[in-house]
Amino acid sequence: MSSFCKFEVGQTVTNSEIIAEFRCGNMGGMRRSRTTNSLIIISDHTKGLYEDKWLGDILHYTGMGKTGDQDLFFMQNKTLVESDTNGVKVHLFEVFIPTKYIYRGVVSLAGKPYQEMQKGEDRVTRRVWMFPLKSRTAS
Repeated sequence: MSSFCKFEVGQTVTNSEIIAEFRCGNMGGMRRSRTTNSLIIISDHTKGLYEDKWLGDILHYTGMGKTGDQDLFFMQNKTLVESDTNGVKVHLFEVFIPTKYIYRGVVSLAGKPYQEMQKGEDRVTRRVWMFPLKSRTAS
């Protein structure tokens, strides 16, 4: 399957359009599609659980797992950490208004993942994995 994506960088799309384009699941911030060999990353700034942040042109994206310490090799965290070598294309979307997903393009790791402390869904502080991501799409 081609890694081509019909969305343009900066375009606002719906969750349904993301599901149709990438043939991925409809929930979660990290959605793997084996059909399109892609990983969809959604940095949702409206939910307040994960502390994703831009430092310059690098997005520091919080890994998968809502409670307890996160595992670097758990599900899509593993897909993302191996994305430089596993052939999976990583597409980033950001949400500032519920239901409006802004396509930021293809991203790749800008450095090694690192750990920091954040509160989980249960409000208990835990270790999370942060993934520094940079755009690979010329905008």
